[in-house]
Amino acid sequence: MAEGRARTVGTAVVVRTERLTPHMVRIVLGGDGLSGFDAGVYTDHYVKLLFAPEGVRYAEPWDLERIRSTHRREHWPRQRAYTVRHWDPAHRELTLDFVVHGDEGLAGPWAARVRPGEPVHFLGPGGAYAPDPTAGWHLLAGDESALPAIAAAMERMPVGARVHAFVEIDGPADEQKFATPDGVVPVWLHRGDRPVGAALVEAISSFAFPSDDVHAFVHGEAGFVKELRRHLRLDRGVPRERLSVSGYWRLGETDEGWRAIKRDWNAGVEAEQDLRPRAAA
Repeated sequence: MAEGRARTVGTAVVVRTERLTPHMVRIVLGGDGLSGFDAGVYTDHYVKLLFAPEGVRYAEPWDLERIRSTHRREHWPRQRAYTVRHWDPAHRELTLDFVVHGDEGLAGPWAARVRPGEPVHFLGPGGAYAPDPTAGWHLLAGDESALPAIAAAMERMPVGARVHAFVEIDGPADEQKFATPDGVVPVWLHRGDRPVGAALVEAISSFAFPSDDVHAFVHGEAGFVKELRRHLRLDRGVPRERLSVSGYWRLGETDEGWRAIKRDWNAGVEAEQDLRPRAAA
């Protein structure tokens, strides 16, 4: 969606919250504002939550075109994208999981302090990935930011699917319980003092692929995502169309700064990696 294009803003209400692990908070949204919401085609469905800068108020209902025409750019809502962990159309409840590291960031601290009854404004849903039921096997890899999408993908796997999932987290206390219908659970990689993504790159680079017929989902911090994309495309020969790869965030960049350069950065990575010859076996 183009930055300046008029888009309909949805409004929901916080129904309940839950601390899943030391660094993950679950927020369940509900209310009549979700009556037209629809998700379920993809396992990486996401919504963009909108946060007004401190001290700024907008007329209800929020209208982005009106807001952008009547407010200075620094007073426009800030956006944060979050995966739809679960959508329950029968009860009209939308579940989102948030990584929380103290006072770092915008949405994390908000999720840690928000209370039932508070309104939430959002755009979406968007999405593009779902496990291909015809694939020989599935590779899922990511850090905490990709954990909700990986969990949703595993739970939606066809019965009998061959799945290998790797999730890097701070430590044992951040592990969660979820599995495929056949009971396959992820391999938890504890980061400890290592750089973000180092354990994932090591694990997947040394992993013996069951076959060439893989459908892969690799999301998380942009630096290790770039490394794993290179490895999968050039060393393993995985076709681009069999990869869902995205840098959700980047070390050293604010969310706004990363979104401003993400499209060009990804295009540069694809051009660099897709034009180089495959590494010799």
